Amino acid sequence: FSQPKADRILVPVLAPPFLQVLSSIHIHRSFSITMPNVFRTIFLLLALSSTATDAFTHSGAATRRTTTRTRQHSQYTFASSTSLHSSASELLYRDQQEAMLRRALHEEELLSEKKKPKELLAAKIKAGPLKSGTGFGNKGAMDPSARLAEEQAKIIKRDGLIRINNVLSPEVSDRLRKYLLDQQTLVEKETESNPGTSKMYYGVEQARSNRADMHLSLSKGGLKLTDDGTGETTTKADDDEHVLADALQELLSSDGPPQPLYEALVSKEGEFYELAGIITKPGSYRQMIHPDLPFQDKAPLYVIFLALQDVTEKMGPTSFLLKSHGKKAIDIFDGGDMEAKDDQLRKADCRFATLDKGAAVLFDARVLHCGGANDIDSGSARVMLNFSFRNPKVQGDIGYKGSIMPGYVGAMTLGDVSDALDRYKEGEEDPFASYGDGTI
Repeated sequence: FSQPKADRILVPVLAPPFLQVLSSIHIHRSFSITMPNVFRTIFLLLALSSTATDAFTHSGAATRRTTTRTRQHSQYTFASSTSLHSSASELLYRDQQEAMLRRALHEEELLSEKKKPKELLAAKIKAGPLKSGTGFGNKGAMDPSARLAEEQAKIIKRDGLIRINNVLSPEVSDRLRKYLLDQQTLVEKETESNPGTSKMYYGVEQARSNRADMHLSLSKGGLKLTDDGTGETTTKADDDEHVLADALQELLSSDGPPQPLYEALVSKEGEFYELAGIITKPGSYRQMIHPDLPFQDKAPLYVIFLALQDVTEKMGPTSFLLKSHGKKAIDIFDGGDMEAKDDQLRKADCRFATLDKGAAVLFDARVLHCGGANDIDSGSARVMLNFSFRNPKVQGDIGYKGSIMPGYVGAMTLGDVSDALDRYKEGEEDPFASYGDGTI
């Protein structure tokens, strides 16, 4: 078995037998079920079954109990269908989604019960002095960017995350945002006409039309998909531009701000594990709190969420629980004691990532977090660039399938990406051409 990220669990909330339920778990962006995760799944069913069984007849109850700040959830309808054509799987899916939404709203209340969540601010860091014995003429002296990265890495290891401002220029952020939305339009048409390609292009169940992570191609001009009407290939991007490479060049070439930090965290041998556009639209509902993968003693993965526009509270920014990436915190969260888990959330130091355009959060994938609801009336599309690198010191299956085009799985390291982007900076037009478009 495997179990997806908590925000994307598609577990039918069903009465016993539990084995039938576990065998019907739908998987995407999945992590392997260890015994604690099996127990957590069973406990979720027990904890939510009472609300799930009346989800259709009382579908408005969750929104009636919400605060003003979460009133936008009322747009997500789980109404019962009396149609004989409604399949059992559709009904179970609605039932499970209603139960998960209720739990997410309860978690939101818990996080505000003792202290109000705060905005995640950029750390104020002064790179420390040169280490003893270093200095002018000493080949072992660290340059300022490496010393800054060392200090940033300490914060990530302490808190589980860090906010970094101004990692991508406003002009490139605007271009990349438009490019991702245009690529999504093409991918939506492709997956509508060929549903079997959904897993090729998305890391999330495509039925969740208001929240998705879309795999990105490194080909110049992006994906070129078949137009149903003409039979010709088409792309909304300008073939003379390589918008994604322009963005990555600012980020991950040898002089990109996050590059030294990633090198400090995973070395140049860290596998390029994810490359996606995260797009949430008005009407998307709040996620349940979750880590991205099962706990391991060493951090297996470091992830970036980069804002391509200003992110306001109405757009449903990601909330992070500081210092929740350690074994003690995860043991409580996964332990099956709902009272202890609720108390953990009441005491949590929650920070929401309202970001300026071009700002990013780099986080340890073990840290607890969740996306907020994008307000149906006052929200707007929240478009984020998402990429990650794997820690080569953690061997074997990390229990999490990253969001990346299947043709790029295991194909590149941080060093490979940085070298390609340096060549792009020097004039090579399509530096990732040898890796293809990512499709298989």
